Amino acid sequence: MGFWRTNARFQAALQLLPALEAGEEILVGGQAVLEGVMMRSPHAWGIAVRKPSGELVKHSEPLERPSEKHKWMGWPVLRGVMTLGHAMTLGYKALRFSANVALEEIADAEAAQSEKDGAAEPAKKLEISGWLATANIILSLAFFIFMYKFVPLAIATGMARVHPVFSNWIVFNVVDSAVRIGIFLLFIWGVSLFPDIKRVYQYHGAEHKTVFAFEASEGKPVDVPTAQRFVTWHPRCGTSFLMTVMLISMVFYILLPVHGFWMRFGLRIVLLPVIAGVSYEIIRFAAKHQGSLFALMTAPGLWLQRITTQPPSDEQVQCAIVALDEAMTLEAKRGGELVLA
Repeated sequence: MGFWRTNARFQAALQLLPALEAGEEILVGGQAVLEGVMMRSPHAWGIAVRKPSGELVKHSEPLERPSEKHKWMGWPVLRGVMTLGHAMTLGYKALRFSANVALEEIADAEAAQSEKDGAAEPAKKLEISGWLATANIILSLAFFIFMYKFVPLAIATGMARVHPVFSNWIVFNVVDSAVRIGIFLLFIWGVSLFPDIKRVYQYHGAEHKTVFAFEASEGKPVDVPTAQRFVTWHPRCGTSFLMTVMLISMVFYILLPVHGFWMRFGLRIVLLPVIAGVSYEIIRFAAKHQGSLFALMTAPGLWLQRITTQPPSDEQVQCAIVALDEAMTLEAKRGGELVLA
């Protein structure tokens, strides 16, 4: 039972991955995982996951910046697509690591119970295997395409058949976008009602507070009381990115009129990288120019973070700080240089 509950938590967090991930290769950022936090610096990443026993499991690895390997990956718009793809890959790796830590704890508990009961069965190793990980990715991608591309388009198409006013190109795409945003908001809010996901949102808040504290520290060590003074919403959060994507996509669809359900559906799939790249540039600009018009475009994402980030406990903030220390220790060994927003 513990295995399948952990896998369900893993799948739910996987659906939320774009909203939890902060993808920016020259800045410190991070991501909430199951009972922990992953922190990333330009050349390293670290993760800290807390077991039910209270023990912290730590891990760090070096990280390569895509734009340092290939200059064209640093071009505007293209850098957004490449960096976000890189961030999603790392985020998935960190999420899977946290799920396996939880499963290891479950396996240890089952082995202890078996020993107590006098059973001679060897302890089973529980983990998110390769095939299960692949199945989760396929399911997550299928869910995304169906819920955020197919369903809104189908509803807008159905409404256009009912009344001519919805056949107007602008009205049609406004309805399509409104349905998409509505589904997203309902999903974000709905899963927050589950205690396991609420804890992920608390770790998300811990990650943001720690990043804020680091950015304000001027190189000094971050501690829990200092981090707790900051808010939980951050302009470079994946939640803000997703809301920006949804708003920008409406503009793209209006400017590129295509007729026929399947042509429209195909366009929405093909344009995903372009819209993601443009949205990345807007988020990047808005983070550095808080008073600009583009900053206003990211405001809905900041409001939505009142749901996707929750006030963390001191233990959760401590977990985020440990993850940051893991990343920064390895970053210093690699001679990395940080550029803050």
